[in-house]
Amino acid sequence: MRYLVTGSQMKAIDRYTIQTVGIPSVVLMERAALAVADAVEELAAGMAKGVEPPVGPNGCAGVMQDQTSMRHISHGNLSAGSPHILAVCGTGNNGADGIAAGRILHNKGYEVTILIAGSPQRGTEEFHMQRRIAENLGMQVVEWKDFLPGKCDILIDAVFGVGLSRPVEGEYLEVLHMMEHAGASKVVAVDMPSGIHSDSGQIMGAAVRADVTVTFGWRKLGSVLYPGREYCGQVKVCGIGFAADSIRMLEGEEPVAVTFGPEDLNLVPPRPEYSNKGTFGKVLVVAGSENMGGAAYFSALAAYRMGAGLVKILTDEKNRQTMQQLLPEAILATYRTDEMEEEPEDFYQKVEKECAWADVIVLGPGIGQGPGVYELMRAFLMNAYVPMVLDADGLNAVARYPELAQYFTENIIVTPHMGEMARLTELTMEQLREDIVAAAAEYSLEYGIVCVLKDAATVVCGRDGQIYVNTSGNSCMAKAGSGDVLTGVIAGLLAQGCEPWDAAALGVYLHGAAGDRIRERNGSHGMLARELADEIGRAAARCDI
Repeated sequence: MRYLVTGSQMKAIDRYTIQTVGIPSVVLMERAALAVADAVEELAAGMAKGVEPPVGPNGCAGVMQDQTSMRHISHGNLSAGSPHILAVCGTGNNGADGIAAGRILHNKGYEVTILIAGSPQRGTEEFHMQRRIAENLGMQVVEWKDFLPGKCDILIDAVFGVGLSRPVEGEYLEVLHMMEHAGASKVVAVDMPSGIHSDSGQIMGAAVRADVTVTFGWRKLGSVLYPGREYCGQVKVCGIGFAADSIRMLEGEEPVAVTFGPEDLNLVPPRPEYSNKGTFGKVLVVAGSENMGGAAYFSALAAYRMGAGLVKILTDEKNRQTMQQLLPEAILATYRTDEMEEEPEDFYQKVEKECAWADVIVLGPGIGQGPGVYELMRAFLMNAYVPMVLDADGLNAVARYPELAQYFTENIIVTPHMGEMARLTELTMEQLREDIVAAAAEYSLEYGIVCVLKDAATVVCGRDGQIYVNTSGNSCMAKAGSGDVLTGVIAGLLAQGCEPWDAAALGVYLHGAAGDRIRERNGSHGMLARELADEIGRAAARCDI
């Protein structure tokens, strides 16, 4: 498990390490500067050899983008000899890190110019110390307004770091525009690209786009959320000496977000040899209105691939033949829309019987919004006493009939995409994107449930304040049926005994990991939902992941 910290949490860790533990600020700063200098040297070596180092998913070395317009720098050719490095430094400790990194590179023989952005009179003690050292060494330290753009091979962005809390404007906006025209071929950001909010990943008016972001201690939450994730490029997390118990100190005060990596696959429930199909749970998939059987199929297939022992599909009678052909391994039960009105007692007895059979219920994929959907939803929400994954049209029904939410229990996991979340909360998608973590957390806490808010970086929030932000997955998964597969994966984990939040977070990670495996093998365009479901078992089994 990997922690993701906010800007305020990182500042608290700084204070704790310096004031309580007693590690001097300058020690942390020198180690941070060494990490930045190493990243610059790695880029310089690759440029000298004509080799492109690995970059982030955007694959772009442009510097800055406004929210209102797109701006890209031109990629200049590497100058003969040692590359020229331009370090643009604010007057806070982030700027001090940048000056120190420039000084380390200067002492190694690189040509380095340091530009000061902001008022030196407001600089921190560490900033003034690092500036004096640089000037004592005879380095070029100039105010940014006095800089004449010339050759610049690598730019170090050390203007804001994690401290930005308001839109970039005035002189600082001019600084970012100047950086745009500096002509740098590569950009290294210190801790966070300037202009990206360290908590939400949002562009605060304008922002630097980095090829490499060197961050310290723990990755920042805004670097895994979009658009910040694209602006960070390749993220290098470097330990610089923070106290080992810093995170435990934070956990007692506020939730700390986490993400998973391959090392967390040990959380997948084991498969004991002495077992039978009942050992691994029974999943009921209530899905598929007439001619919408695909959603039921994908969810049921994924639940089986994830390891559920028995899967039953309850679907519209008119989907019977299709389901029997697509997934003969599944038990099949059907209902008729008209029986909800014409034979309500029989229908409710059927629902009670199916709920009593199931260990986990999937409710909603492909059930449509036609006649009977309210009765179907209400019947299952009233009679289910096992964990339930509520998805797709089930969520649209809750948005249409808000009184259904009164039946929510702590066993429910909702899995809306951004459009469904907008309907559930009556917020616009633009409002949701301003802080996707807060949106998911507020919905989760309001109803006491687990909320899986699906986006390019999916967020999972638990009713006890847990926060998970996913870092697996890619755009090849943006295909019809992919969300139905995720629903089935989560249900399969629930069936094997995972608690709701654990199942949701691990399911999201495995779903993305399967997509990453497919892209690596087949490229970015051709993935189908059934292939994603088929890959889940291999991803969970740690096969080449």
